[in-house]
Amino acid sequence: MRLSQQALLAELYPSRKLELPEGDGTVDPMAFFGAQKPREIWFEIGFGGGEHLAAQARANPDVGLIGCEPFFNGVVSLLQDLDREGLVDNLRIWNDDARKVMDRLPDASISKAFLLFPDPWPKKRHNKRRFVSQENLDILARILKPGGEFRMASDDMDYIAWMLDETCPHPAFRWTAEGPSDWRDRPADAPETRYEAKARAKGLKPAFLRFERV
Repeated sequence: MRLSQQALLAELYPSRKLELPEGDGTVDPMAFFGAQKPREIWFEIGFGGGEHLAAQARANPDVGLIGCEPFFNGVVSLLQDLDREGLVDNLRIWNDDARKVMDRLPDASISKAFLLFPDPWPKKRHNKRRFVSQENLDILARILKPGGEFRMASDDMDYIAWMLDETCPHPAFRWTAEGPSDWRDRPADAPETRYEAKARAKGLKPAFLRFERV
């Protein structure tokens, strides 16, 4: 890493790093934010470069956001965004598999969950590595509040079909789309990420799926 990146890590990361207590017991996510006491908790699975996570944190200062990203270059990118565009204190970073946090969260503790432009694992022999699966949907159904929202996006139409095939039949989720614009247009409160911009530059048309926890 460059010296400037090392300095950002030393200055900005420690206070935003999420650490789980030892053991396997449930952990109240409100406790990650100390005295801030956010109105509700949102959860992003694989935040990539962090543009969406940072933008949502700025737009919703009364919400606590937990962002999970196993690749450290994504963490550095997020910190650079915070340093450049303005600091926020209402997000926490988990630099590992999101499921390790999900398994520790209490029932109905999350109001929104995001899975935006995940690795589509396009080869059929790798499909089982896709995050969207009945096992992970069961965990999300447990931790999402009734009426909560699960948002997904991808520019890979095979993965979009997979997301729909896996999620629509799940008894805990209802697809909220009422017309084509509901999946063709990015939600009004969501920023464009670098992955969406790259997809559009290639002539691809991303789809945006919104499910309600029933």
